[in-house]
Parts: sequence; structure tokens; C-alpha cells
Amino acid sequence: MKKLQFKKEIKASALKVYKTMLGLENKSSYEYWTAAFNPTSSYEGNWEKGNKILFVGTDENGKKGGMVSTIVEHNPAVFVSIRHVGFLDGDNEITSGEEVEKWAGGHENYSFNELNGVTTVIVEMDAVDEHLDYFMETYPLALDKLKVISEN
Repeated sequence: MKKLQFKKEIKASALKVYKTMLGLENKSSYEYWTAAFNPTSSYEGNWEKGNKILFVGTDENGKKGGMVSTIVEHNPAVFVSIRHVGFLDGDNEITSGEEVEKWAGGHENYSFNELNGVTTVIVEMDAVDEHLDYFMETYPLALDKLKVISEN
């Protein structure tokens, strides 16, 4: 896996950006920025440390899929760490096997650094080679959407 990093400066407090990014006050704010990855993107569960969370969406055929993950760290408005442990195939959680072994244990980390009313969001994530181009193209678009909704 390769470690990717994305940054975005947002003219809003770290607390507002954090709550917007995670959809803590309104899940639709999470769904808005993650629609860059999948128009039906959402999550099931919550962001508390130690909890399982499912990042879900449907494919072009209406089949549910996504990631099975665990919240490793959660320091509000400062740092959130997610460890991906498997994937969803319909309602089945797949947490072992060849497909999972390629990337299971990879992290996606969100850092929020505020200075003078501007928050720099830093996303660091592990990605397998076959998805590098997709994330390099899509994550900046998603963070642009996060900026728009956080600054409103």
C-alpha cells in the first residue's frame, strides 16, 4: 500500500469542519462531500473510538457495498483515525480472504489544524496500487465539496 495525503484550507473553525465532515449534526453533510466517491455514499454506526462503522453505498445495479471499518482514535476537532478491516458485499461483511488481505489494516486519518479562523484538513490514507489514480483524482474533488459546505 502507498500512503496518500490530501490537504484543504477551509475558512471555518476546526469544530465546524470536523462536525460537517463526519456528519455529526446532520448526516447529509457527510453524504454531500462523499458523493464525489459514490452518489449514494453514507455510513451506518457512529464515530466513537473502538466502534465498528460501515461506509456504505449502492452500485449501478442497486446492490449495497462498502467498507467495514473501526474507529481507532477520535479526538474531536483534532484527529480521527479509521482502520479498514473488510468490505460489504450486499449485507455480508467480508473480513478475511485474498481480496481483503490486499488492503485490510489500512488507515484513513483526518487531522484538523485551525489558525486564525482557517482550518487545514489533512487526510492521510493507505491505498493499494489499483486504486491510486481513483483516489488521486477523486479525493481533491471531495475536499472541494467539504470546503463549500463547511464555509456556508
